[in-house]
Amino acid sequence: MDMPTNHGHDKDAKADKEQLAAVRIAVDEVDEQIVTLIARRERLIRISGTLKGDDAEVRAPGRVERVVEHVRAAAVKKDIDPDIVESTYRAMISAFIELELRVHKDNS
Repeated sequence: MDMPTNHGHDKDAKADKEQLAAVRIAVDEVDEQIVTLIARRERLIRISGTLKGDDAEVRAPGRVERVVEHVRAAAVKKDIDPDIVESTYRAMISAFIELELRVHKDNS
């Protein structure tokens, strides 16, 4: 008795797995680039923390909102989801404010 096979589906599944592996490699490469840019941003924030007068100047909520508006507009221009960009930036800015507060305190 012959058993039906799903060889066509097996080929599709293998192709999907190969494509997923390739996408994951590309995502890893993008992550490396992002980390490099975050490192650059950290160096600049450390400098900034030494130049500010007080904690309020470090926290700078008006500046935070201007940065968020700027990156949301950049996201729209690049046709990517501005909400994802905003939430990513808000998390990153929060972490950098904490770093900058420590740098500022150490240099006061």
